Amino acid sequence: QVQLVESGGGLVQPGGSLRLSCAASGFTFAYYSITWFRQAPGKEREGVACFSNNVPDRYYADSVKGRFTIPRDDAEKAAYLQMNNLIPEDTGVYYCAASRWVCSWSANEYTYWGRGTQVTVSS
Repeated sequence: QVQLVESGGGLVQPGGSLRLSCAASGFTFAYYSITWFRQAPGKEREGVACFSNNVPDRYYADSVKGRFTIPRDDAEKAAYLQMNNLIPEDTGVYYCAASRWVCSWSANEYTYWGRGTQVTVSS
């Protein structure tokens, strides 16, 4: 059974940090690009960070560049989203998704999705 399970969300003050985890099972994780998407209330889902399959390329949305990183551990079938210097605009539900293709910000390219974890940045 294919699963992606996110964890690590919560409430954090502006300027704080969180580390999200994405645990995968049921498919060959190393063959897939992993992207973190987020969705704020009333807004469309947007990709924020991607770690490409096969080659060690990482991509970041302009809104998070310099603040977020996306480590992955293929042996552990896990990906992470390290979020530093958080701002209220980072609030939303964060999803990890897996695609057999190279990194893309288009949600339609992704085959597997987790259920999401809530991140709230507020004082």
